[in-house]
Amino acid sequence: MTEPTLDSDTDALGPEGIEKILAEAAVHLRAARPGEAEVLARRVLGAAPEHPKATYALGLALLAAGRVEAAAETLRTACDQRPDFAQARLNLGSALEASGQGEGAARAYRRAIDLNPDLAGAHYKLGGVLQDMGRMDEAASAYRQALNLHPDFAEAHFNLGGVLYKLGRLEEAEGAYGAALRLRPDMPQAMVNLGSVMVELGRLDPAIALLERLTGREPDFAGGHNNLGTALREAGRFEEAVAAYRCAVAIEPGFAEAHTNMGGALRALGDLEAAAAAHRLAISLRPDFPEAYVNLGIVLMQGREFSAALEACDSYLAREPGNPRVLALKSVVLDELGRRPEARALVDFDRLIQPVDIAVPPGFETLADFNEALSVHILSHPTLVFAPTSHATRAGRHTGELLVEPKGPVAALEQAVMAAVEAYIRDRPADAGHPLLAKPPRRWRLTMWSVVMEAQGHQVPHIHPAWLSGCYYPKVPNVVSAQAETHAGWIEFGQPGVQIPHNVEPELKAYQPKEGLMVLFPSYFYHHTVPYEADEQRISIAFDVLALP
Repeated sequence: MTEPTLDSDTDALGPEGIEKILAEAAVHLRAARPGEAEVLARRVLGAAPEHPKATYALGLALLAAGRVEAAAETLRTACDQRPDFAQARLNLGSALEASGQGEGAARAYRRAIDLNPDLAGAHYKLGGVLQDMGRMDEAASAYRQALNLHPDFAEAHFNLGGVLYKLGRLEEAEGAYGAALRLRPDMPQAMVNLGSVMVELGRLDPAIALLERLTGREPDFAGGHNNLGTALREAGRFEEAVAAYRCAVAIEPGFAEAHTNMGGALRALGDLEAAAAAHRLAISLRPDFPEAYVNLGIVLMQGREFSAALEACDSYLAREPGNPRVLALKSVVLDELGRRPEARALVDFDRLIQPVDIAVPPGFETLADFNEALSVHILSHPTLVFAPTSHATRAGRHTGELLVEPKGPVAALEQAVMAAVEAYIRDRPADAGHPLLAKPPRRWRLTMWSVVMEAQGHQVPHIHPAWLSGCYYPKVPNVVSAQAETHAGWIEFGQPGVQIPHNVEPELKAYQPKEGLMVLFPSYFYHHTVPYEADEQRISIAFDVLALP
């Protein structure tokens, strides 16, 4: 390390000497030499203990060295020494974020923005911490503000794409990833994610072309081969999908997701032995990977190895007793094994499904006025797209997240849902013997979306990745009430998912939708909409209750 030029009395450095030392500390920080920067910053602080820039430099050095708790304490001191020090607030946020204090980091970033609204980095960092906390609508707003200040910020476009994807705003996500790639054509993860969005939108051929171009350019990028395999599998090109997955695991043998994806393609080709081996390998690599257990269980069921399928379910449920995907599969396996009383206890329609007739929300004269307002809001929602491929909707349209501003009448529905969920929990005491009720969440949040169905519109049997789910009906076609015998347009519970091999006729329970009805049910209950024939729209608003730590 080059020694700085000091005044003759190091206990009384003049302003020029201090600036010179701090400038050299900055050089060391840029060169990734935090130890040398720390020595220089402490030397200044020995002479001027209250010097905010020196305190800030020390905080940066500690942060760069990975000593995040000490960095946070030091940067907080710099902020106290100089309350208008926006850059110190920004880096305090980074230190708090690195130490797992997301809320504190968000407050620090917001304070930096208050001090300097043009600090694009603070908006970007705020977006990142909000994204990590699952507050996607706020994260999107933060990223957009960063891009207003810095339109060529490729990473902000990329992260915005991820947030918009989570919000179900697929066409906007496609645009964000495209913008990132125009700025940074060398961003392979942006190409992978763009390909995933295109698959969701049903644009399989261009998605495959994009991902083939990526894997040709980046042959050692395992994620590109994996996503190419998924696009090929969606297109029914199973042999090519297996080949793509094999490339992914050859590059990255520990890629558990690619192994279980390959198992899915092998099952489609009828090679059950190889499919089971792929899923078992995925489990050995990631014992906490529920999808691999479910996929293994499906393969075993197809081979009529029902006891082994139940063992696969129970081995995962010993780790996470309330996992909805595994519980759903277990309920079907129990039925196939002739253990219907156990299946019925797990999927107890009468005990665990709760219909609710909501009251007229404040601000509306009648329930019909409220439902009309909801219907107008849904039909004009910017995220409404035709049946994304990963969703259960057929012959219909699907929105993204509705609990983002402007919520409009959805805000009133949100309050009604929260009250209904609180009543559901209150009316069903904790039951250690039941996976749903063993540990009801003390804290939870909602996510909400809408499905607009047309003639022959329906949803295939599916479940939700949550604790509790529900739906509300603001608009129901006349045919739904006119055809009670056929259950056309009704919501029906108990029919296993289309990928689940089964022979035993399941027990079913159907509910007739009506405008103003809400139905709550455990997220692991298979449910679907019976198709209906009518030139009328059926609008439902679905929601999930997500448990929080």
